Amino acid sequence: MQIELGETAAVVTGGASGLGRASAHALARAGVKVAVFDINEEGGRAVADDIGGLFCKVDILDEQSVLDGYALAREAHGQERVLVHCAMAAKGGKTVGKDRESGGWKRLSTEDFAFAAEGILVASYRMASLSALGMIENLEPLEDNERGVITLTASVAAQDAQVGQVAYGSCKAGVNGLVLPIARDLMNEGVRINSIMPGIFATPPMLGVPEKVLENLSNSVPFPKRLGNPDEFGSLVLELVRNTYFNGQNIRLDGAIRMPPR
Repeated sequence: MQIELGETAAVVTGGASGLGRASAHALARAGVKVAVFDINEEGGRAVADDIGGLFCKVDILDEQSVLDGYALAREAHGQERVLVHCAMAAKGGKTVGKDRESGGWKRLSTEDFAFAAEGILVASYRMASLSALGMIENLEPLEDNERGVITLTASVAAQDAQVGQVAYGSCKAGVNGLVLPIARDLMNEGVRINSIMPGIFATPPMLGVPEKVLENLSNSVPFPKRLGNPDEFGSLVLELVRNTYFNGQNIRLDGAIRMPPR
């Protein structure tokens, strides 16, 4: 049998808001027991309460925090068959650009680049590998020998990053780069993995920009001419769980947008 959504458990990181929140709601509506991982305790608890799930305060930059979160979620709901990883941390800036304060030149520091690598790429590997280990050790295979499915969140910036996105874009490209080798590493253990590359979505940070900017961004999307709805991201998450033949894929969800340099 395939994964029965009403009889399984999921972990969603970054579940307090935005794409993670939409994913948590979509899974919960399908009957999944959802554990919300987030560093935002107030927002995470609110989402967990709303969907009848469990909140776990987790810092994706801290391995022990992640291990503790998985232990708490598995004690409450059992081993997850579904991981949706949306949380991230990063700092931005141009490789080399003008310093507004001094009028001179500055570069994005190696430390800031490394922070993005830790908060995007390393954290994605951490979440995925620890979840996969749990699935393999603790779950019996279903139809097609499937044990579980992992969805990572990349970005269209993985393929067409803009000015000032050298760290973000390259690390999101790294997230895409994780997918096929992990899928191959786990092919005999029945764990699938894919990534979603969202375009411009109506998440809280984006909705905080001026109205004129939002209008221009909406008009830049070929079709439909609007920002993505987080529920559309959640819908794709569900399809990736349900459809066993999705494996090793990097999927754009973007209304056909291709980002210009600026």
